[in-house]
Amino acid sequence: MQKLFLDYTPENEIILDGEEARHIAKSLRMKVGDMLTVTDGSGNDFGCQIETVTKDTVTLKVCYRQANNSEPTCKVTIYQGVPKSTKLEDIVQKCVELGVYSIVPTLTQRCVSRPDQKSAAKKNQRYQKIALEAAQQSGRGIIPEIVPMKTLAQAITEDESDVKIVFYEGGGEPIKSIVSPDCKSVSVYIGPEGGFEKNEVEQIVTAGGVQATLGKRILRTQTAPVAALTAIMLLTNNLE
Repeated sequence: MQKLFLDYTPENEIILDGEEARHIAKSLRMKVGDMLTVTDGSGNDFGCQIETVTKDTVTLKVCYRQANNSEPTCKVTIYQGVPKSTKLEDIVQKCVELGVYSIVPTLTQRCVSRPDQKSAAKKNQRYQKIALEAAQQSGRGIIPEIVPMKTLAQAITEDESDVKIVFYEGGGEPIKSIVSPDCKSVSVYIGPEGGFEKNEVEQIVTAGGVQATLGKRILRTQTAPVAALTAIMLLTNNLE
């Protein structure tokens, strides 16, 4: 069933206009009587039926309310070294589908891509739109936040996760020895093309992070977060 997100909790009726109304009426070609799911982003799903469709608006009748059960029990934040080109778009899409809680584009020493503040803000809007679309497609209960770009030092200082993991091609602990089913929040540090400098890994470890490995093969920067997140979801029983 098609899913839409609202920034408020609806009652008996929902009136949509603008881009959302056009998307339903023109792109999806939905009509009066069709059903769709609306989510308030706070863990509630609302089954709705289309009552009217006009040129500019779509009116929905709320038929039932139920708890959204698609959110993982473990909140995973990915601190992703800013990659080149459009790789971060793919990372956002796949990680939102898999259940990430938030993604923080992070500037590290080996980052080739270093957008200025204006460019970074524009890119962030694009990433958040991709997150919205991926959340709708995958039936998420929230829209994961794509946090504005930070330096590694800022990321480390602001990281409040219970478990902090830095993946490094220099080796480390296997992820299954770090993550358990009762983990409530995990942060994952992934380097850009070329990985982390050794001193950056040491900074994360000094702040309470654990140096870990994703196996004997070196993964691309756009592959590593997907592999890490999948492993964490499996180890916390969120792929059952």
